[in-house]
Amino acid sequence: MSELRRDPLDQRWIIVAPERARRPRGALGIAAAPIEPVDPCPFCPGHESLTPPEILALREAGGHSNGPGWRVRVFANQFPALTVEGAHDQHAEGPYDAMRGVGAHEVIVETPVHDHDLSDLDGPALRDVLLCYRDRLVDLYHDTRLKYVLLFRNRGAAAGATLDHSHSQLIATPVNPIRISRKLEAFREHFRRKERCLFCDLLQHERHDGSRIIREEGGFVTFAPYASRFPYEIMIAPKEHRWSYGELSRHEADGLARALKDALLRIRLGLGDPPYNFVLHAEPNLHAVPRRGGFWDTLRHDFHWQLILYPRLTPVAGFEWGSGFYINATPPEEAARHLRGVDVSDEAVAAWRAARKA
Repeated sequence: MSELRRDPLDQRWIIVAPERARRPRGALGIAAAPIEPVDPCPFCPGHESLTPPEILALREAGGHSNGPGWRVRVFANQFPALTVEGAHDQHAEGPYDAMRGVGAHEVIVETPVHDHDLSDLDGPALRDVLLCYRDRLVDLYHDTRLKYVLLFRNRGAAAGATLDHSHSQLIATPVNPIRISRKLEAFREHFRRKERCLFCDLLQHERHDGSRIIREEGGFVTFAPYASRFPYEIMIAPKEHRWSYGELSRHEADGLARALKDALLRIRLGLGDPPYNFVLHAEPNLHAVPRRGGFWDTLRHDFHWQLILYPRLTPVAGFEWGSGFYINATPPEEAARHLRGVDVSDEAVAAWRAARKA
């Protein structure tokens, strides 16, 4: 059983999850080591019995659960960081705080095609993935033990992936992660002082300045954050105020799919196809807090969801670990200028693929 432990010095929670040591690369897996092929691949059609039972699947009419014919498939992670059984049981251990590892850990297999990346999917297929994210977020937020759901993707060994088949994951936690807590505080304080969404103000400035904008189309803005922690870090956000990813419409999902595919292709073609991570900073679970005061009164006005991509081009070293500062050798203005200039036309993508096969 996993456990959450709170560090009173950093005021953050960590997860101790011995079950994760049973993964293909184990507890001592080195991030830079290549991903070794697994045969048979548990994420490929026909091998559904090698995974836990599906929680959600998009499949053709007449298809059977836990069998082939799906387009997107969601199931519990076989080696979970957190599990749904039990109560929090938060307790003290001397000067420390701990609680049972209650939560959820799920895998979203994005395509039945083994060698397709997320950027290889067409618009409707990518939209389906994004709507599955939404549907799992909404469903998990009915459980008031869960405070937050983080959706994320690790692509490539250096980004933490252990299987090649295209997939993303979610982990639902019984506390708000520290990065989310700090964002919520910043949003709330800005709204308290100015009665405006902080992120909307940032987007207004970015769109007026233009130097860090990569693309703006279909209701979404893609840009390099002003204080990017990593080279070529990218943020995608709704142009208009949107506090809830859980309320994402099908039309909005179409626009987000176009924006995400465009950003992934710019990373692939413009940066040499590096490993990357992305995370979705969605809203916290309003069902898990009192209905009056705090989040309920302000969140719809002050929060604005974002999707952030992190190409893994440089390592995090001693200074970053020790200080919390990040050293970024590529100014975001330069990153945006380079990424804007990347040709992501169908012809350019086809030429890139042909060169890779040669």
